Amino acid sequence: MTPARLIHVELDDSNLPPPTPEIEQERKVALFDLMEDNSFALPGREDRPAPDGPYRLVLSIREKRLVFDVRTETGDPAAEFHLSLSPFRQAVKDYWQICESYFEAVKRLPPSQIEAIDMARRGIHNEGARILQERLDGKAELDIDTARRLFTLVCVLHFGG
Repeated sequence: MTPARLIHVELDDSNLPPPTPEIEQERKVALFDLMEDNSFALPGREDRPAPDGPYRLVLSIREKRLVFDVRTETGDPAAEFHLSLSPFRQAVKDYWQICESYFEAVKRLPPSQIEAIDMARRGIHNEGARILQERLDGKAELDIDTARRLFTLVCVLHFGG
């Protein structure tokens, strides 16, 4: 097991309304996929080396900011980032709109039309992942698949917030 990874991810959604079944499914899939495979590292600073991984992560929204609370494997504080939600707003809105279309399509459309909607959904998902990687630049290093899964979790939190 590589140390540059997340071994636990938790969403602090205690102040959010209960999720819909679809949102809960998105959350479960993202968390499962994240635990199966991810790449997450904290870069060292000029004045100190990065705390060793693997890491535990709690994602939350506090005071209209996205909070990444990163801990070591033993639970000691490793880093905390507070990101503005503004850069994510349009991507999150677009993502949920396309997800609603996808959820409806699965119920009543042929596979070819579902596939087209899913391709659009992936495009928006990739854009959100790119924004997340930009916002975390210099704070955390993560690959595109990890960023995609974390973006899904940001969407889940943002939906309730």
